[in-house]
Amino acid sequence: MTFMFLIVILGATDKSAPQGFAGLAIGLALTLIHLISIPVTNTSVNPARSISQALFVGDWALSQLWVFILIPIFALAAGAVYKYLKSE
Repeated sequence: MTFMFLIVILGATDKSAPQGFAGLAIGLALTLIHLISIPVTNTSVNPARSISQALFVGDWALSQLWVFILIPIFALAAGAVYKYLKSE
């Protein structure tokens, strides 16, 4: 979800995108991400929120915290994918 969110952000803020609609596209994408993934995984798109909640809950939440830190790092590949798609 973070990967797709970054693709939307990069596309909406690109120089060739229509001006003035980036906020709408980004907001709708974030809403869609939450509507899809909260019921499934109680997702958090913000790693700071995930870390803070895990520290308060402790135990099982801390043992799952690595997922919320590692997976967004893979989403950095969105930049490379967007650049590749943009070049074609």
